[in-house]
Amino acid sequence: MTDTPSTLPEADDQEIDLLDLLQTIVDNLRLLVLGPLCVGLAALGISFLVTPTFTAQVQMIPPQQQQGAAAAMLQSLGALGGIAGAASGLKNPADQYVAMLKSRSVQDALIDRFKLQERYNAEFKQDARKSLEGLVRINAGKDGLIDIEVDDKDPQFAADMANAHVDELRQLMGRLALTEAQQRRQFFEQQLKTTKDNLTRAEQALKATGVNSSALKSSPESAVATVAQLQAQIAAQEVKIGSMRGYLAESAPDFKQALTELSALRTQLTKLEKSTPSSEGDSDYVARFRDFKYHETLFELFAKQYELARADEAREGATIQVVDAAVPPERKSKPKKALIAVLTTLATGFALLLFVFVRQAMRNSMQDPETAQKILSLRSGWRKALGKG
Repeated sequence: MTDTPSTLPEADDQEIDLLDLLQTIVDNLRLLVLGPLCVGLAALGISFLVTPTFTAQVQMIPPQQQQGAAAAMLQSLGALGGIAGAASGLKNPADQYVAMLKSRSVQDALIDRFKLQERYNAEFKQDARKSLEGLVRINAGKDGLIDIEVDDKDPQFAADMANAHVDELRQLMGRLALTEAQQRRQFFEQQLKTTKDNLTRAEQALKATGVNSSALKSSPESAVATVAQLQAQIAAQEVKIGSMRGYLAESAPDFKQALTELSALRTQLTKLEKSTPSSEGDSDYVARFRDFKYHETLFELFAKQYELARADEAREGATIQVVDAAVPPERKSKPKKALIAVLTTLATGFALLLFVFVRQAMRNSMQDPETAQKILSLRSGWRKALGKG
């Protein structure tokens, strides 16, 4: 029974506090209702004065790589099939192409193409890039599509800008070797050019020796050609093993098999060289003929690989497929007048509610002499700090 008197005052205090809060709201009901409504209507009216923004969108499919087919063709190409085998495909092509679309190269090309420095009143190209980044959104979805959204006050300009992103990406990709087939084609293109120069020099050296009767009698062409072809295959196999060291351990079965093949080729070459007839008078002609056949065989091998790589590149392709090209939007995307009015009304209502509670608390505090004296001292000190006291 002794606890009852102590608990009742606590309940009464809580009831009084809630009633006080409710009384404060009722006393300021007109301010809490009309204030937010007026501010919301004002925000709605101002939103009509804001220049509308239009959003154009492009949806595209990034180039797809057929890694399985390319790898199968590499295995069936013979001695040179593994030279470019270390070139791996992209793990996530969509993210890679999104990064390319956001690259400085693409941005600068767009700035120059549409004269964005003048349009955005940017003194430097770096400032134009920042403005462009704020108006362009590029994302890769889970469905594998890449979305490009561009905001601008002119709907036609927004559509042109969105479509231009695809065009500039195509030009950038033309300068880069992204797919496995493109990397192989680039590699064999360089090898083919070097081998062609060596073949030309070897052919000129062979012609400089002349063809005499003793050389024709010995007829070294058949044996020397076979030796040169074996030497070319050994060189190709050595290049292949050197490439495999970059992505395989020496204990790997494929690496051991490649070493075994190289050893077999060298053994075969040694036997063939011992059985090849030679003549001191024809040594110069035979050596140059062998050098010529060596570079000729290499040239044929690299030419074949180059054509196969080009065929793979054309089949896989780095072609961008546009699902939906950007068209001038018919409806504006910003500003959203209704949303602005609602959010402004709610924010103003919350701010006013907080204001009336703080004001009522200050009034209640002024009824306590000690608290009132502290508040007066704070006001006096504030005025002195501002130089008004």
